[in-house]
Amino acid sequence: MTTDMTGRALRLLALLQTRREWSGADLARRLSVTVRTVRRDVDRLRGLGYVIDSARGHTGGYRLAAGSDVPPLVLDDEEAVAIAVSLHTSAGGLTGIEETALRALAKLQQVMPRRLRGRVAALETSLAGITWDTSGPRADPVLLAALAVACRGHEILTFDYTARDGAGTSRRVEPHHLVASGGLWYLLAHDTNKADWRIFRLDRIADPVQTGRRAAPREIPGGDAAAFVARRISAAPTRYRAVALVRAGADDVRARNRGLGTRVRRLDGNSCRVDASDDDLSRIARTLAGLDVDYALDADPAVLDHLSATAHRMLRAAAAPEPPRP
Repeated sequence: MTTDMTGRALRLLALLQTRREWSGADLARRLSVTVRTVRRDVDRLRGLGYVIDSARGHTGGYRLAAGSDVPPLVLDDEEAVAIAVSLHTSAGGLTGIEETALRALAKLQQVMPRRLRGRVAALETSLAGITWDTSGPRADPVLLAALAVACRGHEILTFDYTARDGAGTSRRVEPHHLVASGGLWYLLAHDTNKADWRIFRLDRIADPVQTGRRAAPREIPGGDAAAFVARRISAAPTRYRAVALVRAGADDVRARNRGLGTRVRRLDGNSCRVDASDDDLSRIARTLAGLDVDYALDADPAVLDHLSATAHRMLRAAAAPEPPRP
């Protein structure tokens, strides 16, 4: 039987953090103590500022709840290292996250054991992130956290959503997963009004409201959230159409253009189809230039005009380069 009250309380706290609810009997079994001892240890944690809800009866149990302040967390070695490295690299596409991540990292490193600091330092010096464009849409980290909690708890949400054409709608969804792609964040959810799966860009979501109602977990078509979102993104309507028939294998094209993903379709071993359609003409030009192989193009007139103008501009620059300055 566990006799170290402090160590046992920390172990109890670690268990409460791993899942939404525990029965008293389950906790007692995991800690090798009596149910009465579990109740006393729960009271000790409450005295330290942790908000632990409990329900009596056969189906009762304990749940770590949100309080007015953030009490200390119990992390194992792997969790501490993972959080430190994640804070160091900080998620892209989020407004104001960089400064907040650095403050949190400084606090974590201050209390981190010496044996872990070396591991974190080695990882930090070996990792680097590149932000190509900070002028695009940025998601709110508070919104991201709220949606993540709703996904974990399968809690039904309502929010206002602005579609790509600017039209505003009110949505009621069962949130399932958050997916980052191309500097943007997407919420994958089952829309209760549409009775179908939908993806929502976080920068277009406003005024989310938790309903307090929970839905039974649903199975994603295909079972992979990231793959599902990638398929929906590639199938979404765009303003300009541009499809290239490329004289290279699909695997070779994907290897040289990591961001294309499902937009590449294999035709045979030596050719593939690349859908470069987009709302932005300049992005279409960059996608096609990145192919770096011969291709035939089927595109809207506006796309062809833009590519022709861009090509002529580059040819003029190449034909008359500016002389080097002294």
